[in-house]
Amino acid sequence: MKASAAATHTSLIKQKAKELGFSHCGVAKAGFLEEEAPRLEAWLKGNMNGQMHYMANHFDKRLDPTKLVPGAKSVISFLYNYYPEQDLAQSSHYKIAKYAYGTDYHFVIKDKLRELLQYIYDTIGEVEGRAFTDSAPVMERQWAQKSGLGWLGKNSLLLNKQKGSFFFLAELILDLDLEPDIPLAKDFCGNCTRCIDACPTEAIVTPGVVDGSRCISYYTIELKEAIPEEVKGKFENWVFGCDICQDVCPWNRFSTPHQEAEFQPHPDMRGMKKGDWEEISREVFNKVFKKSAVKRTKYEGFVRNINFVRQKKEEH
Repeated sequence: MKASAAATHTSLIKQKAKELGFSHCGVAKAGFLEEEAPRLEAWLKGNMNGQMHYMANHFDKRLDPTKLVPGAKSVISFLYNYYPEQDLAQSSHYKIAKYAYGTDYHFVIKDKLRELLQYIYDTIGEVEGRAFTDSAPVMERQWAQKSGLGWLGKNSLLLNKQKGSFFFLAELILDLDLEPDIPLAKDFCGNCTRCIDACPTEAIVTPGVVDGSRCISYYTIELKEAIPEEVKGKFENWVFGCDICQDVCPWNRFSTPHQEAEFQPHPDMRGMKKGDWEEISREVFNKVFKKSAVKRTKYEGFVRNINFVRQKKEEH
């Protein structure tokens, strides 16, 4: 029996995604995320976005991909592994989230998505589509879940049985009919509450709901003013982002090192000692984090974070 055009196109896209280094690729039918609307509204009303005011923008676009790509028919979700060979947080006094070790993922993954889009144009024909990776009002985790790539854990992150959660999410929204995958019927967290129990700032307020304004990642990246005194002593030496809820997750025992050269840390970063971090100059910061997502916090913000953690050590 001859495969349908949708099935053929889906197979071509998934094969190319694999060649480009994506570990998983899934498809969901584009449409309004009806069940997410009240959850997003409640999260915003609870001010859980803190100073991330952009999270309150484009409410309709977040829930409806056809407002991002008119006539959208399919949302393709991708996973791209970033788990490092060496966890620098184990050897460095001050800790940086694993996703920020190498070149900013926005650039690396966007390039791959552009290449995939070009492949679609060349092999399938003229298709209207846009590529996204944490850069637009797209509910990435929800779309990945709908496309069968995993389930949403108690820490609100997407969990995958084969890969855990140390991966980037990316999407293509296309006005092309594709064969949708089947979402997982259940989550596989069971009664485990390790992520909730381990969070030092109690940011996971209920299973699956994270108060972004209480997350260490928020304090060290998004917050532009002084970090509140009430969380002093709770950062466990994290100075950019935080991996605590992922590090304790049993599913991450299946994480395997990535094969992406761009995600290797700057050589100087591996040898940084406690004193080097505390005395870091603007010149060294710009050199070590030239292409890294750490630049988001800027030199002043990075120094603020180190001093905040350092004061805690000196005062306790």
